[in-house]
Amino acid sequence: MNKTKKGFKALILLIFAAIYSTGIYAQSATFESELKKITDKYDAVGLAVVVVKNGKPVYEKAFGYKDLETKEPLTTDNLFRIASISKSFSSTAIMQLVEAGKVSLDDDISDLIGFKVRNPKFPNTKITLEMMLSHRSSLNDSNGYFTLDVLDTTKTKDWQKSFNSYEPGTDYEYCNLNFNMIGAVLELLTNVRFDNYIKQQILNPLGLDAGYCVDSLDQRRIAKLYEKEDGKYVEQKAAYNPRSEEIRNYTMGVSTPVFSPTGGMKISAHDLSKYMMMHMNYGKSGKTKIISKASSKKMQTGLSPKENYGLALLENDRLIPGEHMIGHTGSAYGLYSNMFFEPKKKFGFIVITNGCIPTLDRNEDIMMSKEVINLLYTDFIKK
Repeated sequence: MNKTKKGFKALILLIFAAIYSTGIYAQSATFESELKKITDKYDAVGLAVVVVKNGKPVYEKAFGYKDLETKEPLTTDNLFRIASISKSFSSTAIMQLVEAGKVSLDDDISDLIGFKVRNPKFPNTKITLEMMLSHRSSLNDSNGYFTLDVLDTTKTKDWQKSFNSYEPGTDYEYCNLNFNMIGAVLELLTNVRFDNYIKQQILNPLGLDAGYCVDSLDQRRIAKLYEKEDGKYVEQKAAYNPRSEEIRNYTMGVSTPVFSPTGGMKISAHDLSKYMMMHMNYGKSGKTKIISKASSKKMQTGLSPKENYGLALLENDRLIPGEHMIGHTGSAYGLYSNMFFEPKKKFGFIVITNGCIPTLDRNEDIMMSKEVINLLYTDFIKK
């Protein structure tokens, strides 16, 4: 073989090595045309997806717009307010403290939050930290969840409305108030402001450029969120309201809902996939250990028969027929986010849209997200 042929062969091998090492695999035109049919069907503003296979990213791409007015294209590095997937960051931080012996999942939330929290119909039943993390606390969002005062008997006349009629620990109701309280508990246990603590304990160790404090983020990277009003998409500016005034007057363990531990994480699809892979690998990312394998499995194990909800992660057997997925969804201000993975088979998906027609199936899952995930599964994982 002459030098020219040897050089050409070496070049080809280098190209294939680069493709293999980055995990990027070219897909057929048919795949992306099928994906476009779905986004067109639900009139999506933008869509960002990441596929992980064998523990590595194999496909990452964005479609549509970051900004409808300027027609700036969406990228997988744009920041989204991911809504309720945010809850798992708080739960992860709590599990770190459990491992350090600073708190127990069986601790009474009253002792942790600094005021009495009891269901008036079951005054002798303590509401534990684990009940809060798994939505089995008997709390609800009837009085709202942007202030912890809704549970204060001296500040809210109808505080009883924030409790359901069943005994804590015996039933399940999804409740955002649970996690704004969890955020306050983190501050009281650590004496570090919530957004800074999550950055210090989870985001920085994983190398993620994300956060709960909108004022500290690069505004140029933020993807605008849209909801349809009278048949037209309207930007939901409240999703990224500045918080500088509230932060100036901040009180630890009280002002925490300003950052919305229950739904306020701002992160890109690219970085969210890194976070997902940490949970897929039972608490580790390369040599970086965020939580123990035991803590990770605890988070991923459903505690309520009704929803199989664990500690801010849930078991889902209906998303992909025949697959047992773990993860969470988010919805707010027109955004719909999905983070689901199979920890034993090492595959997973990030699917985020910043606006679409929110058609629901009979299980109240967003149809567009479900169809996109199943298309990604068929094209990347199943074959």
